Amino acid sequence: MQQVKAVVAMSKGAPVEVVTINVPDPGPGEAVVKVQSCGVCHTDLHYREGGINDDFPFLLGHEAAGVVEAVGEGVTEVAPGDFVVLNWRAVCGQCRACKRGEAQYCFATHNAKQKMTLEDGTELSPALGIGAFAEKTLVAAGQCTKVDPEARPAAVGLLGCGVMAGLGAAINTGGATRGRSVAVIGCGGVGVAAVAGAALAGSSPIIAIDIDAKKLEKAKQLGATHTVDSSTTDPVEAVKEICARYYDGADGADVVVEAVGRPETWKQAFYARDLAGTVVLVGVPTPDMKIPEIPLIDVFGRGGSLKSSWYGDCLPSRDFPMLVDLYRQGRLDLDAFVTEEIGLDAVEAAFETMHHGGVLRSVVVL
Repeated sequence: MQQVKAVVAMSKGAPVEVVTINVPDPGPGEAVVKVQSCGVCHTDLHYREGGINDDFPFLLGHEAAGVVEAVGEGVTEVAPGDFVVLNWRAVCGQCRACKRGEAQYCFATHNAKQKMTLEDGTELSPALGIGAFAEKTLVAAGQCTKVDPEARPAAVGLLGCGVMAGLGAAINTGGATRGRSVAVIGCGGVGVAAVAGAALAGSSPIIAIDIDAKKLEKAKQLGATHTVDSSTTDPVEAVKEICARYYDGADGADVVVEAVGRPETWKQAFYARDLAGTVVLVGVPTPDMKIPEIPLIDVFGRGGSLKSSWYGDCLPSRDFPMLVDLYRQGRLDLDAFVTEEIGLDAVEAAFETMHHGGVLRSVVVL
């Protein structure tokens, strides 16, 4: 067992604290990772606010990169010294999704069996089974994805959650590709990543929609061909007009990614898509939200697909190394997502900064 510093949410709504925690030696199928970077994601704030569950205290942080320090019995996929990006979907290989060759939908993903604890032995609940706002963390070995060790940890660690969610929503879930138009509603970190994914896939036009001019400017930097300020312009009509200029007869975008997670913006996404188009919900709604009232004939008559995106429908072992290689080639600007680098003691301030907008990611660097 080791003792390290970590950021913990002790109770609902209370400011997070930097405390000493106990990290067990890895057991069978587990690994201890020395964390080098971890992004401050909105999901961590959801945990602190009790929006996920009430299993306090939470060890926060899940968007991370680091170096494997030790592995337990039976671990063969990674070894001490490997540079890894952590993921929260360690696939089982045995469920019906895995057996039919769709491991990205694994229905039995797993985490470390042992618990990290406070100094007094109180068990911690690690965010998304990771808990990486810490000098070291214990995870299932399957949560470690080996990538190019020359890559910048602060940048590639973001593939662990938000950037992968957005990229995957556009490419994996939405099927963005050449000859297809893409609109993205909500241009925070996940939405801008969806824009970058659409650009990587060669889609055109790529329409970014938000009410924040700074976010729209960042979307342009990462590949948006058009921006729409939905505080002053009807986004549905704007998307239809732009797409009609590109493709004769188009009545909306082929793929619309909703990265806000609200009923009103989901309804905009529904009506902004073309016939036989695809809506992808990647923004996370709260449990009380309902699908807005839409005539069933509109659902039938427009055809296409209404999808939600789980972690960008990614398979970490396949997608992380590929995306890191594209980053290293200069084809995917992951550095653009890193707004600031901070220490463990600045996580609470980063939550406040997040509320005010203007950042894609604050990244804890250790």
